[in-house]
Amino acid sequence: MLSFSHLDLIALALFAAAWAGYAIALESRIGLNGLNRSMDRFRVLWMERLLAREMRMVDGQVMAALQSGSAFFASTSLIAVGGALTLLRAPEELISLVGLLPYNLPTTRAQWEAKTLGLAIIFVYAFFKFAWSYRLFNYVSIMIGSAPPASEWDRPAGRAFVTSTARMSTEAGRHFNRGQRAFFFSLAYLGWFLGPIPLMIATAGVVAVMVHRQFASDSLQAVSERIDAEF
Repeated sequence: MLSFSHLDLIALALFAAAWAGYAIALESRIGLNGLNRSMDRFRVLWMERLLAREMRMVDGQVMAALQSGSAFFASTSLIAVGGALTLLRAPEELISLVGLLPYNLPTTRAQWEAKTLGLAIIFVYAFFKFAWSYRLFNYVSIMIGSAPPASEWDRPAGRAFVTSTARMSTEAGRHFNRGQRAFFFSLAYLGWFLGPIPLMIATAGVVAVMVHRQFASDSLQAVSERIDAEF
């Protein structure tokens, strides 16, 4: 039997609520002034200027970089899944090792295996997000390859290209961000192996770091200055 304590269940519920709440807030109107949504405006600007260029080799190089990043994280997710499942091979030794740490609560084998499977599920979710992001960036590459000539930048075909391609690129970036978010929250989840209190502390720490990066970082300030100049 798993027999998790009430504090364990509360900590796990807070972890899930923090993840879901942050994701929903970031992709709603609350996140309009965040770093991710600010970069979406540059995706539209990129497509507008791509259409005005006759030579588009640089755009192809940018797409290659975006695809390689998605592929790298997808591969890393599979390695992380394997690493998480490796923790199931010798649970008694690992439980004894973790038990030597201060403030650690006793853990049964069933509880350890349940926590490990939960970690593996997070990495599987991240893999699907990164893999789909890679596929969407492939589609963006195809759409860029079919871009109208620069002479049609102000015609209906040109405007439709900018809108649809920027939207596809934004969707690819959104799935990539969801995969990275899963990686960040997996670090918080590791706190549960030490107990419910470390899980709650780690979750609060991860959310605080991500909120700062999205809404109060130097990166956002730099992007905002560019937005003020461009738009």
